[in-house]
Amino acid sequence: MFELFSLVMLIIIATLLAWLSFRAWRTKNGPIKWGGTSLTALSSIAVTVISLVMIVGLFKLHSRSAPAPVTKVAGTPEQVQRGKAISDGFCSACHSKTGMLTGGLDIGEHFHMPIGSFVSSNLTPVGQVSRWSDGDIFRAIRNSVDPDGRWLIIMSYTNAGKLSDEDIHAVIAYIRSLPAIGRPTDNQPDHLNLLGIILLGAGMLPTGNPVSIGPITAPPASSTLLYGEYILSYQDCRACHGAKLTGGVPGQLGPLGPDLNLVKRWKLQEFIVTMRTGIDPNGHELSKEMPWQPIGRMSDEELGAVYEYLTHLPNS
Repeated sequence: MFELFSLVMLIIIATLLAWLSFRAWRTKNGPIKWGGTSLTALSSIAVTVISLVMIVGLFKLHSRSAPAPVTKVAGTPEQVQRGKAISDGFCSACHSKTGMLTGGLDIGEHFHMPIGSFVSSNLTPVGQVSRWSDGDIFRAIRNSVDPDGRWLIIMSYTNAGKLSDEDIHAVIAYIRSLPAIGRPTDNQPDHLNLLGIILLGAGMLPTGNPVSIGPITAPPASSTLLYGEYILSYQDCRACHGAKLTGGVPGQLGPLGPDLNLVKRWKLQEFIVTMRTGIDPNGHELSKEMPWQPIGRMSDEELGAVYEYLTHLPNS
């Protein structure tokens, strides 16, 4: 509602400036005629452009859609166990500020520009997710759309949608098993402010990963390069370390991460210890912006698979 009010006000201001420009042009006073007309006309054009960009931003904000699959998760002990492992090693980075999956972290505070508020949801029965169907949760994870058709912006910036169908079912089973703890969070967790909408309309903010409809499968769990590739397909290492994991680039949303070819100089156990302690083999503390804690909760087998993949990266 505030966004529409802001847009209407911008249109009114642009119209008023255009009228003042016309009035200035009709005056017989030379300085006022030329100076006033130029100033008000340029201002009117600038506000009009901003209004048009904002319209594009609002269209993008409300244009994402995806179907919710008809699915019912069995919730077996094996699914719950696997779902807990994924949540510990991935989901907890955003959704566990005050307790396991109780939400409350404003991811927007970590962006370089103040584009809005993006508070992670409480995924326990205290939150809205308890009233969603299994298909609703599946769609939110895979395609970042909630049951009301709203775009879950931050979810779409992550690679959660790359989780296999089986692993998403496991996460749903784990969420269903959680006790009701923590405080409720807003049903609409993502709020782009006026600047964010304008940047979105101008193409300076990404519109998120594309919607995916087809099934996704994962290779068998093992300490192999293939399984490491799968883990890194949904983990968000590339948001900071670059598309090829060879280092972040200026202008990206996430902090600038180093070239991960550096892992080739480490032994497997050194890599595991680094992920578990936040201290690399040279005694350097990892950046506080690096979510090593949830990554370190992965099993030795999973970390071994990640290590195998990183040590086979093409040389940068």
